[in-house]
Amino acid sequence: MSLKLKPFNPVAMLQDDEIADYLTEAYLDEDPQVFIIALGDVVKHKGVAEMARQTGLNRENLYKTFNGKVQPKWDTVHRLLKALGVKLTVAA
Repeated sequence: MSLKLKPFNPVAMLQDDEIADYLTEAYLDEDPQVFIIALGDVVKHKGVAEMARQTGLNRENLYKTFNGKVQPKWDTVHRLLKALGVKLTVAA
């Protein structure tokens, strides 16, 4: 008998109101890729097809973006954050 494991998505344990905090912590990491990975976790949790529909982005391109093959454009990140109801704040 073989044991099948599913990839762990930490967002599955978060409430919707905790997603912004999760993304903020990822954004504060020195490695910008951490934020992209976290955003990908959220997008996958919400459903890539649904996020594509809400943002007008191409579903296949979203999959490529979050599997590490493509660096996302700012427009993509911005649209996804807007669809998620997350606002970035710049402060000194």
